[in-house]
Amino acid sequence: MKFGLFLGALLAGAALIAAAVSLVWTPYDVTALSVADKLQPPSAAHWLGTDQLGRDILSMLMVGARTSIAVALVAVGIGMGFGVPLGLIAAANRGGWLDEIIMRGNDLIFAFPSLVIAILITSVFGPGAINAIIAIGIFNIPVFARVTRGGALPLWTLDYIRAAEVAGKGAARISIEHILPNILNLLIVQGTIQFSLGILAEAGLSYVGLGAQPPIPSWGRMLAEAQTMVTLAPHVAIFPGLAIVTTVLGLNLLGDGLRDALDPRLRARG
Repeated sequence: MKFGLFLGALLAGAALIAAAVSLVWTPYDVTALSVADKLQPPSAAHWLGTDQLGRDILSMLMVGARTSIAVALVAVGIGMGFGVPLGLIAAANRGGWLDEIIMRGNDLIFAFPSLVIAILITSVFGPGAINAIIAIGIFNIPVFARVTRGGALPLWTLDYIRAAEVAGKGAARISIEHILPNILNLLIVQGTIQFSLGILAEAGLSYVGLGAQPPIPSWGRMLAEAQTMVTLAPHVAIFPGLAIVTTVLGLNLLGDGLRDALDPRLRARG
């Protein structure tokens, strides 16, 4: 398990480093076109080759990492920012009408996948990274609400919570001071998982033209643009695909490793 955690951190860290470095430097300008250099295979000049417009694929991947990570990170932030409080409120009102309203609202959102939500949003406001963030973020809200509620409900039956109630603490204060700190491990692991799913969702939305728009590079759009050239220049599709696979794999391994490291029952079993 420790190896999985290390490997996950290594793969996810590579994507984060690439995104951070792209803020200040890339081998080539991603907006510069050079048709004369199009579809070149990997070489000393272009380590991962060039695409159909002569753009350096390594530079495109670095900036694309920034796009994917930014979209997924903000979307997860939206999901946690709204979902965690809703889950705490539902758990505090367990079995009550407020709990029922929140959970049925979650079910309603779950009925519409993020892609459908994105189509609805972009049909009104147009495609773009901001709308992709909103769509993925909305879908993350019920995920975190359910995880928070599921982790908090058993805690409300424990003696130290009952003692806090007897001491005069209200439900909101108990949720913040006693419940939330004890379910942080669940939220951290779920956040890592949703981060990886957010990268996949962003790539999927960009693939169908609903994500980041040109000239901003995106891994999903790179795959979409390369699909007609797979037999002619396979490297154009292989490297964006590998970037998505390795990053998502790394985040999933990281999430599994964190779960094992933060769960005292699994630590004792190991």
